[in-house]
Amino acid sequence: MTIPHPTPTIRRARVGVALLFLTNGALLANILPRYPEIKASLGLDATFYGLSIAAFPAGAIFVGLSAAVFIRRFGSARVAMIGSILTALALLFAGLAPTAIVFALGLFLAGAADAITDVAQNAHSLRVQRAYDRSIINSFHAIWSIGAVLGGSMAAVAIALRVPVGAHLAVSTVVFGVVVVLAYRMCLPGPDAESGADAGATASGDGARTGFSPRLAVTLVALILIATAGAVIEDAGMSWATLYLSDSLGAAAALAATGYIALVGAQFVGRIFGDRLIDRFGARAMVISGGLFAAAGMGLALAFPTVPGTILGFALAGLGSATLIPTAFQEADDMPGLKHGSGITIVAWMLRFGFLLAPPVVGVIADNVGLRAGLVIVPIAGLVAVVCAGAVKRRMPTAD
Repeated sequence: MTIPHPTPTIRRARVGVALLFLTNGALLANILPRYPEIKASLGLDATFYGLSIAAFPAGAIFVGLSAAVFIRRFGSARVAMIGSILTALALLFAGLAPTAIVFALGLFLAGAADAITDVAQNAHSLRVQRAYDRSIINSFHAIWSIGAVLGGSMAAVAIALRVPVGAHLAVSTVVFGVVVVLAYRMCLPGPDAESGADAGATASGDGARTGFSPRLAVTLVALILIATAGAVIEDAGMSWATLYLSDSLGAAAALAATGYIALVGAQFVGRIFGDRLIDRFGARAMVISGGLFAAAGMGLALAFPTVPGTILGFALAGLGSATLIPTAFQEADDMPGLKHGSGITIVAWMLRFGFLLAPPVVGVIADNVGLRAGLVIVPIAGLVAVVCAGAVKRRMPTAD
């Protein structure tokens, strides 16, 4: 059996979704490097700065569960476009804030818009993936990483040229506002006619929509845990890799920074090749192998702490976590018994708690036992993904 070739409309929609992911990665990355400058200009101490930054995930959690309603009402592509524009405007508002309260409010609104955008763009990516009849969602998440690098580079150039924060973010807003409008015009037209849940019910052969059951609830919890495992692993590299390498292992500052670079670089590679591997070996096998890579890589690095071994451990953790979140999104979107967009909305919403709670959990352990002990959360997260892998369909490819 041969796999059908996508039509020009479907291929164009794939480019459109890629541009949405690129924009989403670039928008927040444009303001992150300017946080120290904003902190200084507003005269914030560490406590108020921390509370202000926490407004972004708080906004995401506050409105995140409403994403499915917007998607069903307006369509995933339109929601992703509008959400992207609102995210950019809210970040610009935060960058121009004259007080800490206004800065926090801007980040709260940006987090809220970003949460809805995240669900919508993933929902549309899965709509395009179903038309392709093969896995492509991981490639979109890889492009998100490219967008993050692009946004961070734009910020670095702006800082080097002494461009004011407001002017820099205004340029970012206009540029990526144009990009998302073009992306929307390339996406699949009309509403999302068939939900993943409906598609899953049809594929099961029962010819009817399956009601939500305790078994499906357990499956949904398992998918949330898989996605959260991916978030915990990613956050460990982002929040703690440099600190652990420099303070605990005595690495030079330049070398210590390579821990996070190794994680995100390996994660990018894993997402580039992840779709092909899923088509070849199945999504469940990828979750199991990914969890084992993360658990073994960081487990050995923590058991036998050296600078090279730890950098390699973070790289293996990034490689292992690469497909966890995209796979959980895909599986949740395919769950029967849920209204269109609900599964992916719930997983994405709970995922935000992982990003919000992981840093303080590691911090508390680090303060009482040491950061090396705190980072044990990474191999534990990998093992959680392995244990929950049964919730993922095997998805073995059809033989030709």
